[in-house]
Amino acid sequence: MSDDREARPEGLDRPAEAANPAPLKGLRVLEFSHTIMGPCAGLVLADLGADVVKIEPAPAGDHTRRLPGFAAGFFAAFNRNKRSLALDLKSPEGRATAHRLVAQADVVLENYGPGTMERLGCGWEDLKAVNPRLVYLALKGFLAGPYEHRPALDEVVQFQSGLAYMTGPPGRPLRAGASIVDILGAVFGVVAVQAALRERDTTGQGQRVSGALFESAVFLMGSHMAGLAATGEPPPPMPARRGAWGIYDAFATAGDGQLFVGVTSDQQWLRFTEAFGLGNLAADARLATNAQRSRERSWLIPALQEVFAQYPQAEVARRCEAAGISWAPVGQPADLFEDPHLLAGGGLLQTAISALGGGGALFGLPALPVEFGEGRTRAGLTRQPPRMGEHNGEVLAEAGFAAGEITALAAAGVIVAAPLAAASA
Repeated sequence: MSDDREARPEGLDRPAEAANPAPLKGLRVLEFSHTIMGPCAGLVLADLGADVVKIEPAPAGDHTRRLPGFAAGFFAAFNRNKRSLALDLKSPEGRATAHRLVAQADVVLENYGPGTMERLGCGWEDLKAVNPRLVYLALKGFLAGPYEHRPALDEVVQFQSGLAYMTGPPGRPLRAGASIVDILGAVFGVVAVQAALRERDTTGQGQRVSGALFESAVFLMGSHMAGLAATGEPPPPMPARRGAWGIYDAFATAGDGQLFVGVTSDQQWLRFTEAFGLGNLAADARLATNAQRSRERSWLIPALQEVFAQYPQAEVARRCEAAGISWAPVGQPADLFEDPHLLAGGGLLQTAISALGGGGALFGLPALPVEFGEGRTRAGLTRQPPRMGEHNGEVLAEAGFAAGEITALAAAGVIVAAPLAAASA
C-alpha cells in the first residue's frame, strides 16, 4: 500500500456527520500499533468519538501500509477516524516528544512485541511516571504466565488453542476465514480500557490493562471445553460434529444456487414443511421432534436436498422467509458491497483505499456493529485513513509545542510526513 493518498474526494476528509454518535468524545488516545489487533482497538475507540492519534514509526511509517496479498487492505480497514503523527521513538528527541504527548493523554494502547515499548522508553513504568492517570493498554500474544514473552500471531494461536482443529475437517486443521482472534482481542482490550477509565473516576489513578491473542482464542473454545466436561466426549471438528439441530445445513438449489437453512424448533419444522408442501414429512412420526430429526439426518438431509434442487435459489429463499425460519445465501466478501441491508442501515462507510493507486478510490467498509439511541444511529466516518504524518503539526501544536520546535523536529527527522504526491505501492 502506498505511504499516502494524493487525492481524497472533495469533502471526505471530515464528512458532515451531525448525528454521528460520539460517546467517547474528549477521550485522548495515543496508539502505538500495527497490523490488526492494535489498530482495531484504536478504531473502536475512534469510531466511538475518541481522539485517536496513531503514532507511526518514522521514517518508514506503519508497515501495514505496504503489505501485499490478502493483507493489502489492512490499513484502510482499521485506521479510519484517526490522526497520524510519524515520530522516531529511537531518538532521545522522539521519546521526549512522546512523553510530552502522554502527559495530556487518557489512554495509550500498543501491540508491539514483548519488550519493544520498554526498549523505546515508553513502557508502562516509564509512562505512569509521566502521567499517573494514564490507562495503558498492552495488547500481546499472551497474558501473564510462562508464554508471556513469546511473540504470537492470530493464526498461530488459532492452532494452539484448538480453534483450527475445530474449524477444519478431521485431520486437517484450518484457520478461520478472517482474523477473528486479532479482532476479538482488540475488543476485549477496549472493554478493559473502559473498565479502567470507570475505576479512574473513583480512584483518580490509571493502570496497565492487557488483552491477548491466546486467551481470546481460548475464550472462543469455552463452549467446547464445557461440552467435554459435561459429556466426557472430546468434541469433534465442526465439519464432523454431531449437530444439535435436525436441519442446519447448506443446500444446493437449481441453477447453481446455494443456501444455508436452519430449522431449530418443532414449530419451525411445521411451518417449513407447510411452505414446501412436505406433508408426508410433517406426518412422519420419526420426525416429530428436533431430537428425532437429528437422529434421522442420514436420510432426511439427502431427501431435503432433492426438494431444494427443484427450485431456484430465489424461490427457496422466498419460501424460507415466508416460513419464518433462519436462512441465508452462501455469500462471498464481494457480495457485501451491495448488500441491501448494509446499504439501508448505514452499515458501510465509504473509505478511501489507497492501495488501488493515486486516487484513493472509495469503497464501503464495515461500520462498527453497534447502534445508539432510539434512532438506532450507527457510528460513522469522520476522517479518512490518514497519510503518514499527516497531522504532525496540529497534534504537536495542540500539545503545546511552539512552531519553532515543530520545525526543528521536522528538520532533524524526528517527525516525518509523507509527500502529498502519492507513491505507488
